[in-house]
Amino acid sequence: MTTCILAIDQGTTSTRAIAFELRADKGLHPVAVSQIELEQHFPQSGWVEHDATEIWSATVQTCREVIKKAGGIGRFAAFGITNQRETSVIWDAATGEPLHRAIVWQDRRTADVSARMAAEGHEAMVQAATGLILDPYFSATKFAWLLDEVPGARERAEKGEVLVGTIDSWLVWKLTGGASHVTDATNASRTSLMDLKTREWRDDLCDLFKVSKAALPRIVGCADRMGESDPALFGRALPITGSAGDQQAALVGHGALKPGDAKITYGTGAFLVANVGEAPVASSSRLLGTFGYQVGKTVAYALEGSIFSAGSAIQWLRDGVGMISDSRQSEAVAQGLKDNGGVYLVPGFTGLGAPWWEPDARGAVIGLTRDTKPAHFVRAALEALAYQTRDLLDALAKDGAPKFSVLKVDGGVTANAFAMQFVADICEVTVERPAFQEMTALGAARLAALGVGLIDDLEPRNDEAPAVWRPGMSADRREALLRGWRRAIKAAIVAAQ
Repeated sequence: MTTCILAIDQGTTSTRAIAFELRADKGLHPVAVSQIELEQHFPQSGWVEHDATEIWSATVQTCREVIKKAGGIGRFAAFGITNQRETSVIWDAATGEPLHRAIVWQDRRTADVSARMAAEGHEAMVQAATGLILDPYFSATKFAWLLDEVPGARERAEKGEVLVGTIDSWLVWKLTGGASHVTDATNASRTSLMDLKTREWRDDLCDLFKVSKAALPRIVGCADRMGESDPALFGRALPITGSAGDQQAALVGHGALKPGDAKITYGTGAFLVANVGEAPVASSSRLLGTFGYQVGKTVAYALEGSIFSAGSAIQWLRDGVGMISDSRQSEAVAQGLKDNGGVYLVPGFTGLGAPWWEPDARGAVIGLTRDTKPAHFVRAALEALAYQTRDLLDALAKDGAPKFSVLKVDGGVTANAFAMQFVADICEVTVERPAFQEMTALGAARLAALGVGLIDDLEPRNDEAPAVWRPGMSADRREALLRGWRRAIKAAIVAAQ
C-alpha cells in the first residue's frame, strides 16, 4: 500500500531523506533515514557557497537508500520537500546544469548593495511590501549578483534560457526533469520579491533589485501538486505535493497552527517563528514579517526573529578555543558553577540578527575577573541562547503579536537540559521539546500527505509526551541577569561602531 511519504530535508550542513509511514492513528511515523554531509565553500571572507550539483547528487542517493530501506517505491505516495531558505541557485534551462555555486543564506557578499539601497531610502517600501528589511541574508541581491557574475546570464534570463531560484525550486526542477519551475509561498516570501499579501512577484521589486521576472519560478501553495518526479530516477513517478522552507516546515511539524503558537529551532543559528493568523503583522521592532504556510484557502502569516549564532557558539568553544572536547560536555560544565560569575558572552561571530540587525558587530565577553575560568565561558555561551530568545519575545510583545504561554523547541541544542531550563526561566514561558526532533522533515511530510490526500488536516497526532521545562526563577534574579545582558549587548554594538 502507498502509505509512505518521502521527505527531502536539504539543510545547510547536510542533505537527508526520511520515509514517514501513515499508521492507523493517522500519525506519520519515521521508518527509514539516510543522510549525507554537505561541503561548505568559503572563497572569500564573508562568502559562503554550496555546490548545487553535490546537493542534487546527495538528494538522489539518500532518496534511493531510503526507498530501499522502507521496502520499495511501491510504498510511497508522494514527495515532500523542506530546505535551507534564501540560498540561491542559477542554472541553464536547457541542460539543467548550475552556472555557478549556490550562494548560501549566511553569505554577506551583497552587504554593500543592501546598505546602498537602505541609504537611498528603499527599506520602508521593501518592508511594507515583503515584511523583510534590506539585508544580504535574503535572496534578491544574491539572484542579482549571480545574473551579473555569469557571462550573458542577464540577457539569457530575459528569454527564459537561464533560471534562478531557491533550493526548493532547484530540487523540483531536477526531480521533474525540468518540467516544473515552481517555488512555494514560504520560500518566495524570503526573496524580497514577493508581495506578502498577494503572494505574487512584484514588478517594482524585481526592477529595484534588478532580477529578471522571467527567470523566477511560479509561486504555489505548500500542499499543491508541484509536478511529478521523472520515473527514471526511482522506478516510478511520484507527485511532489508538499514544500516549505525549513523554519515554516518546523512550524507545521510542531502543530503551531493557531495564532499565538510559536516555535524556535536551536541549530547553528536559532529561528523563532510565531503564528500571527490570517493577516500579516507589520513589525516596528525589526522582526521579519513572513509567510507561515498556505494550504488551499487556509493561509497563516508569521513574525520571525533570526539569531545568527546559537549552536555555533558551542562549536566555537569546542573547535575554536578548545574549552570543551565535546558539545555534550557543556551541560555538566555549566551546572558545575553556582552562577555565571558576572560573565556574559555575546555570540556576534557573524553579526547580530533580530532585533538588533548589526551586521558589523562581533563576539564580545564582558565581566571577566581573576576568578573567571573556562567554565564561565561555557555557561555564558549557553545562557546567551536564553537572553537572545528573550530579546525576540520582547520584540514580539512590542509588535502586538498574540501572547503565548508555551514555546515549542527543536534542534540539537535542545538536548542540553541546562540550556532549556534557563530559557524557561529567563523567558518566563513553559518550554516543550517533542520526543521526535526532526520537525522540519515532519512538517514537509505532513504537507505532502495532505496534498496527496492521505490525511485531511495538518493537526499533529503523536502519543509520545514531550519533555517540559517550566520557569522557576525569581523575578529579582531574572531582572538582574537581564540587566547584565543588556550591558553586554550595548558594549558589543558600541565596539563595532
